[in-house]
Amino acid sequence: MSRIGKLPIEIPAGVTIDVASDNLVTVKGPLGTLTQKVDPDLVLVVEAKQMLVNRPTEQKRHRAMHGLYRSLLNNMVVGVSKGYEVKLELVGVGYRAESQGQILDLVLGFSHHTYLQIPKEVKVEAITDKRANPIITLNSADKQLIGHVAAKIRSFRLPEPYKGKGVKFVGEKLRRKAGKTASKK
Repeated sequence: MSRIGKLPIEIPAGVTIDVASDNLVTVKGPLGTLTQKVDPDLVLVVEAKQMLVNRPTEQKRHRAMHGLYRSLLNNMVVGVSKGYEVKLELVGVGYRAESQGQILDLVLGFSHHTYLQIPKEVKVEAITDKRANPIITLNSADKQLIGHVAAKIRSFRLPEPYKGKGVKFVGEKLRRKAGKTASKK
């Protein structure tokens, strides 16, 4: 039995869950509305303060979908009630970040600026303090979307292992390599 799938999803105050006949789940909360299509074989039971995801058989496919959809639905409930936040740090001399509305302007050591259009569901803020690395803060109710946007920003300049320059998550531990040593004659 799936250990994650059989856990109930706690529904906090202010969050409503609506399950349509075709297993389209809509979660509404103070931070927004999210929808997710759930596999039609799974049975969704919404009670007063919790939601259960049940599977019909012990087939491998049903076992795989059981934990997956329970996690996706739980992420939706947490997202519309508390929200998600991801912080990225730009490490490198001359690396800068500015946000003008939903457009993020990055200077990452290339001969040109890098611009990224951020989806309207994600709020972006770039903070640059003197003598500190620039920090990009992303906030959203959608965990999948915020993770995708953060990965896209990070992909512009991945952290390199020798000096640690690049875009990294705040608190991320990088594996550092030793550089070349001079040979002795």
